Amino acid sequence: MAKDTAPRWDRRMQQRLARGEAAALGELYDRFAALVHSQAHRMLDDEDAADLVTREVFAQVWENPEAYDPKQGSMRSWVARLTHRRSVQRLRSAAASSYAAEHGEDAVPDPEELERRVRSATAAARADYIVSSMPVPLREALELAYIRRRDYRQTAADLGVTEDEARRRLRLGLQLLSTANARPLEGSAPPGYGRVR
Repeated sequence: MAKDTAPRWDRRMQQRLARGEAAALGELYDRFAALVHSQAHRMLDDEDAADLVTREVFAQVWENPEAYDPKQGSMRSWVARLTHRRSVQRLRSAAASSYAAEHGEDAVPDPEELERRVRSATAAARADYIVSSMPVPLREALELAYIRRRDYRQTAADLGVTEDEARRRLRLGLQLLSTANARPLEGSAPPGYGRVR
């Protein structure tokens, strides 16, 4: 498969959405709703706002399926970018409203503080995305080591692998996770995310 060619499912889904097939939207929702909602919730820390972002993202996909460009990545990545943009917009709007309510209608929040909050929320959501997208063996090793507080020997025993393999999985998982805080180069983005707008 060529590097700039989307997987067959992604191309077919876009075509079905463009034809207005409601069943295609249902299938897309079933496949990505958990990703969209968890990413929005992680960024906004608000269940109602995450529900609203989820509805907005799928409405946008339904109304503009031609906006998906297979050369820019998978359908999953596109949906994640849409979620990120909507969540950032809502985060900025909520911060401005909250600040205005506290300091007066014409008050404007500190742009540096707002950008710090957006970067922090983006890094947290990116970390969640990375963990959910990484291969299962790496995710299992990280969960054992960092959630269940197992050392690499215990992790190896729990997974039924050698200690060297457990260390390799932990190292690779941590390397992937370390990219969550990396700021992308201008004009590029890690998988699943666009630039903050």
